[in-house]
Order: sequence, then structure tokens, then C-alpha cells
Amino acid sequence: MALTALTTVSIGSVCAQPRLGARPKASGFGFTCSKSFNVFSGLKAASSVGIEADTSFLGKEDNASLQASFVPKIKPKQVFLNQLHPHASSFKVAVLGAAGGIGQPLGLLIKMSPLVSALHLYDIANVKGVAADLSHCNSPAQVLDFTGQSELGKCLKGVDVVVIPAGVPRKPGMTRDDLFNINAGIVKTLIEAVADNCPDAFIHIISNPVNSTVPIAAEVLKQKGVYDPKKLFGVTTLDVVRANTFVAQKKNLKLVDVDVPVVGGHAGITILPLLSKTRPSTTFTDDEVEELTLRIQNAGTEVVEAKAGAGSATLSMAYAAARFVEASLHALDGDGDVYECSFVESDLTELPFFASGVKIGKKGIEAIVSSDLQGLTEYETKALEALKPELQASIEKGMAFVHKQAVNAESA
Repeated sequence: MALTALTTVSIGSVCAQPRLGARPKASGFGFTCSKSFNVFSGLKAASSVGIEADTSFLGKEDNASLQASFVPKIKPKQVFLNQLHPHASSFKVAVLGAAGGIGQPLGLLIKMSPLVSALHLYDIANVKGVAADLSHCNSPAQVLDFTGQSELGKCLKGVDVVVIPAGVPRKPGMTRDDLFNINAGIVKTLIEAVADNCPDAFIHIISNPVNSTVPIAAEVLKQKGVYDPKKLFGVTTLDVVRANTFVAQKKNLKLVDVDVPVVGGHAGITILPLLSKTRPSTTFTDDEVEELTLRIQNAGTEVVEAKAGAGSATLSMAYAAARFVEASLHALDGDGDVYECSFVESDLTELPFFASGVKIGKKGIEAIVSSDLQGLTEYETKALEALKPELQASIEKGMAFVHKQAVNAESA
């Protein structure tokens, strides 16, 4: 199934703020407020609405920040109950690597979505406790645990979305490339199981290095004869989340309004925030562009060093991954206006895979957004050309890993 059949579109805004909550067909979280405010519908700005509720599980000062991220489509003056009810449409989501530093908070955030009817948690060990803990949360999703290779197939049967954070995290002094030999094998094994048990599912790859693990997944799916490029996503949402946060802080902007497209890949210089395309329109000095670009590119290292050997960017990655999962669920549920940034098979450049804005629908990627690569600044144009050799090498490294494994298996 060739991705070139996809439409390439130009739009005014992509990769907006996330929503982890109920849609109009379901009641969601209670907020203590009666005033109107702007909410986001799907991944676009919606009209102002009023919300009424009797109680809230948070203090008043926390409501404003949650409203932007937990309130999707809402009918005017809809009354929220302080509990969750099942959604008319619901989906099964599997998290592979659910007992890890990313997997645990990611499982919690996914459990909060009324679009999820079943949450399957898989890991090689220690997953039963995580599942027992999450199962006590009074949201609709049923939580099931699966341990070890023998239960992997059962975990994946009938799943709509597979999220893969499995693998080892980065430690101080370790590059994403250092992770390759371990994580490449883990991803290959998991994708083989996905191909055998739920080949039609959306596949979200988090395991680093994403620039190589997504091509690994593609090659494995091709070997299995079930590759659909519209349903394979490298989750680069964290780069967008960081870019939005850092720009809002730097320019004293309202965070919910900020949208910075991030293209390229998901490591070092392959991460290219297009600051000239920031929405709302924002002016940056040359020094600010360089400072912000470098911080966004090295943000993962910033966290690794701050944790001093105790972990990597687990919480922010879980938040970003949950945002992408929720976007996918809305697309599967029929929302016709879902856009996110993702590392996917692409024809925007000469590279076989590239991160950019994509439009997601019920059957996966419906269109790749091209407008953000048009009219780049000189700085961005040079940075785009500079990242291509490194990204190409990472892509080829992933493909070569799978082919080498196949040759070794044949000769064994």
C-alpha cells in the first residue's frame, strides 16, 4: 500500500494542545466554574462555551490549566457530572512495556480516556502490580495484565491501538544511538507479534531511537506481508510539546495558543522546530532562534542530566504519548479534523521517513501537511539540509538491522 497515494495538504494550524477527556456523547470531569472560555475541538480551536458543575476534584487555581487539556468538544452549557460514563464508541489499547518509567504514567493517562474500553498492559515482569493499581481508578476502561512472551499474543488480540514504549532508557553520557542494539531487537520482536495478532491496529512507536525503530517496524511488517504505512507512527509529539512550552515561556505567551511545528526526526539535529511558523505569529531574534532550537533538540539530555542517572524523560514522554493516543482515538471515532506531528513514511523530502504534520482518519494517515516546509528562513533551510544525512543514516541502519536478522535466520 503506497503512501504516495495519500493527499498532501496545506493547513493553517497543526499539532495543537491535547485533550484527555470526554466528548459530547459522554460526561467527563467536573469543573467549578460558570464562565465562558475557549476550548479545543479535536485539535483545532472551538467557540467559547460555558461549563457548570457542582463540585470539583481540584482547587480553583488548577481548573484553568486543566480546562485546556481535558476539555474537548462540549455542547454549550453542558452540565458535567463528577464521574465518567462509558462512551458510545470505545477502543482497545495495548501498552507494550507497561511496567517501565514511561509505561506506568502512560497507562494512567490512557485509563482516563472514556474512549478506551479495555487497556491491555504487557511487560516481561512486574506488570501485575501496575494493572492492579490502575484498575482501582474509577474510569470505564477494563485493565488486563499480560506477562512474558507467552502472553504477548493474547494481549494483542483485537486491539485497535498498540503503543510501544518498551526498551531501555538513556543514561548520562548515552546517546540515542547507543540504545540501538538493545531496543532494535525488542521492537522487532514486538512488531512481529503485532503483525501476527492485530495487523490492522494503529502502531505508535516510542522506543528510541525512533529514527531507526520506525523503519525497523516497517521492514518487519513488510516481511510479514501486512505493512500499511498509513497506520505506522513514530511518536515525536514530545518535540512539539517542548517547543510549545519553551516558546511560550520565552515570549510570555499563553501556552494554550502556542503551536510550533517540528519536522525532521526525533534525535539531536534531526529535530527541527520551525520557529518562523510559530502560531500565533511571533518574532524571534537570530540569537533566540539558535538558543531555542538547541534547547528543543537537547531537551532530552537536559532531563537525563537533571535526573543524574535516575532516569530519562519519562513523565513528559508519557504525557506526549497520551496526547497522540487520544488524537488517534478521536480519529478512529470519526473526528474528521485530527492533525498531529509524527515520524512516518513520507514523500515530503527525498528521505523515506520524515516527521511532519499529518491528518489522521479512521484508516490512518489521510494526508501529509506540506505547508510548513514552504517559505522557510535561511536558518531553517540550512538546518533542514544538514539533518538529512544523519536522518538517512539512522533510517538505513534500522532497515539493515532487519535484513541482517533475516539473513542470519536463513543461514542458521
